[in-house]
Amino acid sequence: MAGASALALATTVPSGPASAGAPGTLSFSGYTWTVKSGPHRMGPGPNYFASSNAWVDSEGRLHLAITKVGSQWTVGEVYATRSLGYGTYTWVLDTRVDNLDPNMVLGLFTYANARAYHHREIDVEASRWRNIVDHTNAQFVVQPSGRRHNLLRITEQPTLPATFSFRWTATSLTFSAPNASPSAWTYTGKNRPPAGGELADMNFWLTGGRAPAFGTGASVIIRSFTFTPA
Repeated sequence: MAGASALALATTVPSGPASAGAPGTLSFSGYTWTVKSGPHRMGPGPNYFASSNAWVDSEGRLHLAITKVGSQWTVGEVYATRSLGYGTYTWVLDTRVDNLDPNMVLGLFTYANARAYHHREIDVEASRWRNIVDHTNAQFVVQPSGRRHNLLRITEQPTLPATFSFRWTATSLTFSAPNASPSAWTYTGKNRPPAGGELADMNFWLTGGRAPAFGTGASVIIRSFTFTPA
C-alpha cells in the first residue's frame, strides 16, 4: 500500500440489519455471537463499540464496520457465546486486508476474560499499526506479543477469498494464511496457553482509538467461521 489511492479499494460501509437472534446477539456460521457495545470507551484501543457495526447480510456473511456517529468514531466486535477449546479455527474473508487504513485493525482470535495465561489470547491480526510504508500488513501472535518469538509479521496478498486459521492442541500451535508470505508458522515459544474458557472473537477497531488516517470508515466481510475439534 503506497498511499490513499490503494486505500480506496477498502470496502465501503453498507447498511444492513443483524440476523435474527436474542437482544445483543447475532447468528453467524452456525454459532451465536454476542455483539459488543457500550456508552464508554473499551479495549482494545480504547474505542467506542456500537452494535450497529456488526450485522449479517442476506448471504449469511458477517460485516464488521468502523463508522462515525456524530463526532465519535465507533467500531465493531462479536464474540462467541460458548467456548470451543482445542481445534482448528478458520476464517474466510470476502474483503481484502492488504489495503486497510493504517489506523485500522482486524482481529480474528481467542480471548478469555480471566487473566490466566495472558487471557488465552491467540491472534491473527491484519494491520500496519499506523505505519503506512510497512510492506507487511498482518501477523500471527501468541500473547504476550512483546516476548521474543511470540509474533510473526506476514504480507497478505490481494487475492480473494482470504483464509486465516490456526490449529491449537495440547501440544502444538500452528498458523496458516495460504495467500500470505510467509504462509505458515509453527509456534515454538513458551506461552502456548492451555484451553479453558476462551471464546472465538472477531473485531475491527482503531489503534489508540484514533480516527482513520484517511478520514473514511470501512467494513470487512467475513464469509465464514469454522471450527474443527482437535
